[in-house]
Amino acid sequence: MITADHEAGGGAVSTGISRRTFTKALIGGSALSLAALDRLSASVYASLDALNQQYLNDPSPDGAYWDALREHYMFQEGLIMMNNGTVGPMPEPVFNTLVKYFKVQCEQPCDVYNTFASRVDGVRENLARFIGASVDEVVLTHNTTEGMNFVAHGLDLEPGDEILMSNMEHPGGINPWKLKAARYGVEIKEVPIGLPPGSVEELVDAFESAITSRTKVISVSHTVFISGLIFPIKELSEMAHRHGVVVLADSAHGLGMLDLDMHDMGVDFFASSPYKWLGAPTGIGLLYVRKEAQERLWPTIATSGWDNTSSASRYETLGQRADALAFAMGEAIDFQNRVGKARIDRRIKTLASHLKGGLAEIPGARLHTSKDCYLSGGLTAFSMAGVDPQQIVDYLRERYNIVVRTIGNEAAGTHGVRVSTHVFVNLEQVDRVLDGVRHLAARA
Repeated sequence: MITADHEAGGGAVSTGISRRTFTKALIGGSALSLAALDRLSASVYASLDALNQQYLNDPSPDGAYWDALREHYMFQEGLIMMNNGTVGPMPEPVFNTLVKYFKVQCEQPCDVYNTFASRVDGVRENLARFIGASVDEVVLTHNTTEGMNFVAHGLDLEPGDEILMSNMEHPGGINPWKLKAARYGVEIKEVPIGLPPGSVEELVDAFESAITSRTKVISVSHTVFISGLIFPIKELSEMAHRHGVVVLADSAHGLGMLDLDMHDMGVDFFASSPYKWLGAPTGIGLLYVRKEAQERLWPTIATSGWDNTSSASRYETLGQRADALAFAMGEAIDFQNRVGKARIDRRIKTLASHLKGGLAEIPGARLHTSKDCYLSGGLTAFSMAGVDPQQIVDYLRERYNIVVRTIGNEAAGTHGVRVSTHVFVNLEQVDRVLDGVRHLAARA
């Protein structure tokens, strides 16, 4: 219950309105006023402010903090959501904002063309600050796949030019380049990486060894959906730039999972999906285009404005869109900022480390994800000798109402189970995953 008090640091903290009250407020849908939605969100933020005050000097607060925070996510009561890597739940204020601005569009359509544009500009500025970028480097897309396509089809390449990719890329990262190859004769070269890799040097050296005079682009997953690897994009970009090669990062999971800084990473292009770990609704995405790389990238979709602006906004001439999605993403950024990006990064990795440590002690378990926190984040993949991954997924859902998923394929040796450990998960729930795996291992 959201009304539950948590003792920490000597005082009880009310965490706001009850989930039942919140749900009742939403019954009736269109009858809910804009002011009521704002009050609901304000109550959540008052709760977070009270929690933060208790843990003011604690950069890594204990479980009471996270248990209270969990109550502000909207998934079904009793559901243990550990598949954030596909689609994650929204915090209450994000949902409120989404409903609010769709309601405004319904009741006052003129606001869509009178005031929404300036509000979207504010979201773009907020997003730029959140990822350590300049506002003129940020593009609002629909998802990671769209961003990957914008780059693949916006770069001028010649027949025979090479694109380097790993052997663990997502279809949304592979197929834009396959289409480019079919139309223009560019060549895709696959660079094998370990499962898990041993070090930063192993990964970067593998790509450097594959570079030739025809290599123009390295297109690689920053957050590898199959293995949970966090690719060392900073070191890769530094190496690639020495060879005159640009880097495109597919970071579908990075936004909201990791404490990102684009300028520190030095990557040229970076695409992400905020509806996985940030808590935004589906249908909104991010494409970062480094200022120095913009002169090399053509727009893919055009209406007025594509040819008379000097910023990344020329890649965003998409016509009318659902602005409520952008406003909700802005709210998701505000929600995470209230908690703290660094805090969230640490908590996610703490939970993942606990899971990996427990799995390593189970006979027959094979970790696909690195134990190094620099090379891993909130996605943990593993397999069990003699146990089908789908059996693990089904057992955890039936026994504990824990949602995880299968990943990879047998032919590539990557078939396993993938678990997401976001901040609304706790150590006890991670232990339930381990208990379930132990049970199935004992029966294998």
